[in-house]
Amino acid sequence: MISLRHARVRYGPLEALHGVSLTAPGPGLTVLLGRNGSGRTTALRALAGAVPLAGGAVVWDGADVTRMPAFERARRGLCLVPERRAVFGSLTVRENLELTGADHSLYPQLEPLLARRAGTLSGGEQRMVALCRALSAHARVVLVDEPAQGMAPAVAARTYALLSSLDACVVLAEQRLPPALRGRGTFVYELRRGRVVFGGEAAEWAGRARDGGAAPPGG
Repeated sequence: MISLRHARVRYGPLEALHGVSLTAPGPGLTVLLGRNGSGRTTALRALAGAVPLAGGAVVWDGADVTRMPAFERARRGLCLVPERRAVFGSLTVRENLELTGADHSLYPQLEPLLARRAGTLSGGEQRMVALCRALSAHARVVLVDEPAQGMAPAVAARTYALLSSLDACVVLAEQRLPPALRGRGTFVYELRRGRVVFGGEAAEWAGRARDGGAAPPGG
């Protein structure tokens, strides 16, 4: 389990998170929903230690890790796949995967691309390389920003199936809730302008969205 407790994050004079509290269970799948500027990516980076908190705390399995640097969180089993710059562009696909012993067979589409430099791949292909590394890392916490961005529908469906099968705490940042994740067992937090406005089961969120109801206020 990993949590943000009343977390505040500032970028210069601007506050991106206004006292956000959320908890992602493990093993389990949690989705942070929101438009650009909602704070979902910042919340993900705060969990990873990629941005410092101006207030509040990050708690992992009951321990306060707010002051623990990102590299130490990674050593302890936290894996972050950012939206951009998630691969080493100057290295080949094979070299990217060999760095972590990743299994390219998770995405058969990568087989003919192994000799190419990762920086020459399409956005969706780069996501596959980055996710191969994360899926093979045996991490305790996996944080992924826009996992299926640029992927064909069939590849995206495989991506969500792979992430859902992990025996880990998995947290995804998405603009919209993918249909593949609307079943039972997925927890959703919706963020707007740096605040949590909804927290609950994916089916409940989908029902509210379908009925046109507003998400309840919350923090």
